[in-house]
Amino acid sequence: MRYLEKQSIEDIALGASLLGAGGGGDPYIGKLMALTAVEKYGPVQLLSVDEVPDDVLVISSSMMGAPSVQLEKFLNGNEYNRLMNHLTRYLGEDVYATYPIEAGGLNSMIPIAAAVRLGLPMVDCDGIGRAFPELQMTTFGIYGIRATPLAITDEKGNMGILETIDNDWTESIARTITDKMGAAASLCSFPIRGSDLKRYSVQNTVSYSENIGRTIRELSKKKQASIQTLLKVTAGYHILSGKIVDVSRSTKNGFNYGKTVIEGLDQYKYQRAEIYFQNENIVLKHNGKAAVTAPDLICLVDLETLTPMTNEGLKYGKRVHVIGLPCDPKWRTPRGLELVGPRYFGYDLDYVPLEQAVKY
Repeated sequence: MRYLEKQSIEDIALGASLLGAGGGGDPYIGKLMALTAVEKYGPVQLLSVDEVPDDVLVISSSMMGAPSVQLEKFLNGNEYNRLMNHLTRYLGEDVYATYPIEAGGLNSMIPIAAAVRLGLPMVDCDGIGRAFPELQMTTFGIYGIRATPLAITDEKGNMGILETIDNDWTESIARTITDKMGAAASLCSFPIRGSDLKRYSVQNTVSYSENIGRTIRELSKKKQASIQTLLKVTAGYHILSGKIVDVSRSTKNGFNYGKTVIEGLDQYKYQRAEIYFQNENIVLKHNGKAAVTAPDLICLVDLETLTPMTNEGLKYGKRVHVIGLPCDPKWRTPRGLELVGPRYFGYDLDYVPLEQAVKY
């Protein structure tokens, strides 16, 4: 157990933004929410998964919707108090702690703000190990853990509880509600026992994000930040370095869809990368050939500072490194690939582990 102070939160936001794989929400907005809450209510207590008793109830805190909308549609601050109180009354049981449902600049910060406002600890884990666009895409879903009962609300105070027959229905109904709420809503979902959290979560995601963020922060102080140092920390692979020459985006059904085109620089001259995203980066084509696909992570970082780039912040002319990071091993199972492999997203591609795909 330890307490997260200001610098830790800033490092977590930075590192989680990289694990967001282009999505996961804006790290600046998320960081402001968390720091404001901590300044008002005190530091958040971070528990390891092993410190959570087996029989207690833990519930995730997150946001759903299009990241571009979340940049303009802010929380009023008491959403998670209302959600957690409503859900625990429904369940007839107090909640022991909250946790992030995914890694990302926003959804790694939401549980910090929620925890300190609720007077609860936060658990050092998440349900993905990265960010994914749909609610059922969690390691819990691989093993049949239900997302419901789920509580959902908007900043106006509209609120409801969902009970569904499976997580696909939860995603569909919650997404429709979110769309009606202005394409951004707050959730408390995946109520789970401590024993199941230990079995099925991705452990130490918060600490891992903090380590990545600390590394990027320290490297950014140097005249030339070394991408190789970041790759050592993340076990990642450098695909190419280049300049963004085109970004197309559209918002549909509560998702951001789009494509980023990058032309290589220096030793990567005449190389080209095309990245297709649905909130998060899903497929990377390198020189016309599929090189990296979900569930592995496709990430862009600033060429000089290594600051992670979200898809909402990409602009023509921006110079970036393109890197790939391996996903949690749970995603490489048949059920994991059924949930989040490239074919689920509509691409006629078989998943090839990053470690093999980059050796073409």
